[in-house]
Amino acid sequence: MRRQLIIGLLLPLAACQDQANGGGAGARDQITAVGSSTVYPFTTMVAEQFVASDPDAKAPVIESTGTGAGMKLFCAGIGAAHPDIEDASRRIKASEYKDCAANGARDVLEIQVGIDGIAFAEAKNGPKMQLTPTDLYLALAAAPNGKPNQSSTWRDVNPALPAIPIQVYGPPATSGTRDALAELILTKGCETSNPAAKPMAKSDPDGHKALCTRVREDGAYVDAGENDNLIVQKLQSNPNAIGVFGYSYLEENSNAVNGVPISGVAPTYAAIADGRYPGSRPLYLYVKKAHLNAIPGLRDFLMLYAKAWGPDGPLIRRGLIAAPDDVRARAAQVIANETPLDPATLK
Repeated sequence: MRRQLIIGLLLPLAACQDQANGGGAGARDQITAVGSSTVYPFTTMVAEQFVASDPDAKAPVIESTGTGAGMKLFCAGIGAAHPDIEDASRRIKASEYKDCAANGARDVLEIQVGIDGIAFAEAKNGPKMQLTPTDLYLALAAAPNGKPNQSSTWRDVNPALPAIPIQVYGPPATSGTRDALAELILTKGCETSNPAAKPMAKSDPDGHKALCTRVREDGAYVDAGENDNLIVQKLQSNPNAIGVFGYSYLEENSNAVNGVPISGVAPTYAAIADGRYPGSRPLYLYVKKAHLNAIPGLRDFLMLYAKAWGPDGPLIRRGLIAAPDDVRARAAQVIANETPLDPATLK
């Protein structure tokens, strides 16, 4: 489900100015952002602060499209018709950057705004699950260890687990949370349960991906769209189910759901911040340098973001996990110096 926050009135976008004369961002006086449902609440909070700090400023337009879908919109070009900011719950891929560059958005700022955890949750009256990456891989993979998945209950994958149906509500394939689930949890479980899997990552990348990260499509895993609050509602109506979303939604709904420990580690702020929790991941903003001069307030918006992401900042109270001091300092320098991303570091 695609969500949009318009804090104020959306004005029509004007035609794109000539790139050589106007920096390519065209006649638009509102900041626009697309992307991750996980980063969405943080960017909307900064947007609210941005409007509060300058009543004359046009309200930013923030859309929750999922990281992958947002990258397609973000990288489609520069100018009034294209977003200024991409919220991302994973790093931009080399292939995505190539699209950006081909469409004129070669200079892109990469700003890590904090850390998040892929949280697994159940209802307060749920079965009090304790899972491992191997359990999740054997339960959710389309073909665990190369054989079609026949498991219908959690006990089928691990005799220590209850004999309740495998039912997991999670993000769609376009979501950065889904990418992180595949990379941080399913791949780890795959390579743990099957010693032959890890060498395949180099010898047969496509085969490795199919073996380790392709999710079953027989109803055990339910694509719940980009609305993570909907997953919380589904857990309340189905207490035996498991939900997958960003940590901020777990904290925001702690009165309704409990975090499920993974390998004995609960998804808490401290465990995610220090890396003990298996599902920890960085969160990013990507910003077009060409738009900084053309979009009123875009620089101020980024500086406001940097002021809000510290350990005592308002974004932490919203559920963001503060990045280490050196990471925050580097991100602040990227904003201050407007330093473009080096594409050579991408995969």
